Amino acid sequence: MNSRLYKVLSFGVGILTLSYMVYAMGVEVIWLNIQKTGVWFFPVIGSWLVIYILNAFAFKAIIQEPDLPESNLPFLSVLRLTISGYAINYITPFVALGGEPYRILELKPALGTKKAASSVLLYSLMHMFSHVLFWLVSIGLVVAFVPINNMLLAGCGLLMFFGLLIGYWFVKVYKNGFTVSTFRLLARIPFVKTKAADFAREKSETLEDIDHQIRVLYADRKPRFYASLLLEFLGRVVGCLEIYFTARAIGLDMSLVQSLIISSGSSLFANLIFFFPMQLGTREGGLALALQSVGFAAASGIFIGVVMRIRELVWILIGLAIMGKSGNGKIKNPVQQPASALA
Repeated sequence: MNSRLYKVLSFGVGILTLSYMVYAMGVEVIWLNIQKTGVWFFPVIGSWLVIYILNAFAFKAIIQEPDLPESNLPFLSVLRLTISGYAINYITPFVALGGEPYRILELKPALGTKKAASSVLLYSLMHMFSHVLFWLVSIGLVVAFVPINNMLLAGCGLLMFFGLLIGYWFVKVYKNGFTVSTFRLLARIPFVKTKAADFAREKSETLEDIDHQIRVLYADRKPRFYASLLLEFLGRVVGCLEIYFTARAIGLDMSLVQSLIISSGSSLFANLIFFFPMQLGTREGGLALALQSVGFAAASGIFIGVVMRIRELVWILIGLAIMGKSGNGKIKNPVQQPASALA
């Protein structure tokens, strides 16, 4: 599937999904909750612009290589891809990864298939890895700041164990690669093993090259690896401001540490049930549990969840608008542009 067709399909699905979400929530409900949030609604929306900027810098750090001048893409182009890619992910059921093929197709003309695929895969892994680190830090904050009983302590210990285990897996992936071993695993699973084995044989050179790019980032480009990880982690931290601002709008005396714990706890719960578009129903449950754990009424999670969903609607609309107004959407290789365009 080419970039234009994928973009048209994604745009169409996005508009339909966005329309359904607005219809399901109700225009009146959306407007009433925006009014209830008041002036705090603007920093709620603005905090996500900061997050997307941090995400885009992290993505650009992975894409750019000193030995490949063509990889020095304009930051605004990377930011557009970041926002529109996440907009597609919001509306994609089953793991929410619809934005990744879109990003690969958009980057392909400038970087080539292998570099585009490895860059998007590396960024997705970095995005998930930062999430695991964010959860681990939050577990430490829970133990330090939340009144804790034996059951909660046991739960924190269990989550810490699995978090460290997943973190170790990510490090192994960065050291050894990911795609070849994944298709070897798929080749052992009934119903898909034949197609997986055929694909692995046909694309063996491409898969090996992608794995090489993964290993190079960790082994030879460590400053960019850690810069990207730090930027993604900071994006997670900034994300807690959304909850903090919304809580302030309804008069909750919430601290920044509490908002960080609530953000982490609710995202952990939502990601355990990852196959719902826009995490329908799971986020509100996670927010209610997280709010209760730090001493707030669980019912406040409903309002915070609604405001977060409205924020998502706004950024889905922005992402689709950026995608729809970007011409053919393909990022041009800056090396191939005339000198006047680079001035």
